[in-house]
Amino acid sequence: MSTTTVRTASDYESRLQQYYYERAEEARAVRVGEKEISEQAAIVARYRDLFTRPQLDALAHAEQTAADDDRERLYRLHKTCEAGVISAELAEQEDALENAILGASVTFRGEEMPLRSAQARLAVLDAYGDREELGELERTESARFNPDRRTLLEAREQLEADVSGDPDPVARNEEEKGISLRGLERVLVAASDATTEPWQRLRDTWFDRLLGPEREALPSNAHVHYLRRLSPLESTYTKERAVEVCLATTLALGFDMTAIPNIRLDLEDRPQKNPRACVIPSNPPEVVHLITRAQGGLSDYQAFMHEAGHALHYAGVDPRLPYTFRSISRDHALTEIYSYIFEAVTREPGWHALHFGLSDAQAQENAQATLFLEALLYRRYTAKLRYELGFWSAFAEEHGSSERDYPTLLTEATGIRYDRRNYLADMDSGFYSADYLRAWIRSAQLRIYLQREVGDGWWHNERTGEILRELFLEGTRPTSEELAARIGFEPLDTAPLVEDLSAA
Repeated sequence: MSTTTVRTASDYESRLQQYYYERAEEARAVRVGEKEISEQAAIVARYRDLFTRPQLDALAHAEQTAADDDRERLYRLHKTCEAGVISAELAEQEDALENAILGASVTFRGEEMPLRSAQARLAVLDAYGDREELGELERTESARFNPDRRTLLEAREQLEADVSGDPDPVARNEEEKGISLRGLERVLVAASDATTEPWQRLRDTWFDRLLGPEREALPSNAHVHYLRRLSPLESTYTKERAVEVCLATTLALGFDMTAIPNIRLDLEDRPQKNPRACVIPSNPPEVVHLITRAQGGLSDYQAFMHEAGHALHYAGVDPRLPYTFRSISRDHALTEIYSYIFEAVTREPGWHALHFGLSDAQAQENAQATLFLEALLYRRYTAKLRYELGFWSAFAEEHGSSERDYPTLLTEATGIRYDRRNYLADMDSGFYSADYLRAWIRSAQLRIYLQREVGDGWWHNERTGEILRELFLEGTRPTSEELAARIGFEPLDTAPLVEDLSAA
């Protein structure tokens, strides 16, 4: 008769570190195109003993009986075990869907290309009509996987309700994040409404400049990648200079990324490489991967700076912290603050003048383009959160069968026509949209704090790096809301964000 291994919290944490390392490295290999198929299920099977009901009960008991100063660590281990129990059940289905999407392709103008390459190609096609055509092909092929996406969502929701004991997906996420999602929604919508007038001016200006006179009044979301790339400015923000300029930018803040061996850069362009830049912290602070797929244009620089914030955070964690506080968080809101503050450097007119030899007037204009993108994305994610709250509130009755108000909310918020078929593909797990939005609020607060402490030149001052380095040492332990208090703000104070988004 086999017996189930039940580990102490310390032993569990140690083995969990090995498990996460293997899964992260597997995810990295697939994401960057080194592997054609995902084998996450095999890793989950090797570590199945980590994710059992007896182990979950043992960690819950340890959490309930722990001293106050250790309860947060044990809470996170308990929640990680919950998630692992669910992943163990779904790993084969998730691998099958991932591999099916990796194997999908579209044929555009006689050329067959992987679905992910089609997504990347949309960013570099100069002709409006070409983007419309390829975008429709991409959306149609992606929508073919909606039944499988929905099946997985249903299976995951049933398991999460069973394992957690809470049948309400919104309440579960609120408990784990320690916030009110509805309260967050209210202040975000108010901030969006307060900045509608400057947004409309930015939208009209930059839609005309970037999409040209042939654009429709409501261009489809096939053009979003092209807009985000600011493709007409490509001759200034060349693919070849992206690494050089971004490394110089981080160096001015006091971070020599070429001298941090535990940050591993993957900047190559491979056909199957996911076009979305990311950081994979396989084992903070020792092994942190920064992955981008440059295509030319300002978005290369912004993506690099965004991910540099993540990478420097994870690589700057105090190695003496328990693994849990080096790698595991309640949500992603904290680390997104640091990615946003690094990306915010690219919105400074002085940065454009310094690195690209632009006149003050041209630098100001190009910086305005980055504000246009910031406002576009903020409004998109606020609409996404509103949609997702409705989607999950109705999931018990609808089981994900309806796109609800997805196309309406996103189209009205952005002035871009979103296809109803995207309603499942355009959804990150665990209300990640809320984490992004909390980080938007917090990074605006942090920028004000840095201006007060360092001055208007905070974006190229090593004192900024010193302040951030102190924050990085704490790893994932603080919450986003705790950081707000530390820098003198209320968590839901959106005044700095409204000020940022109104500077049109």
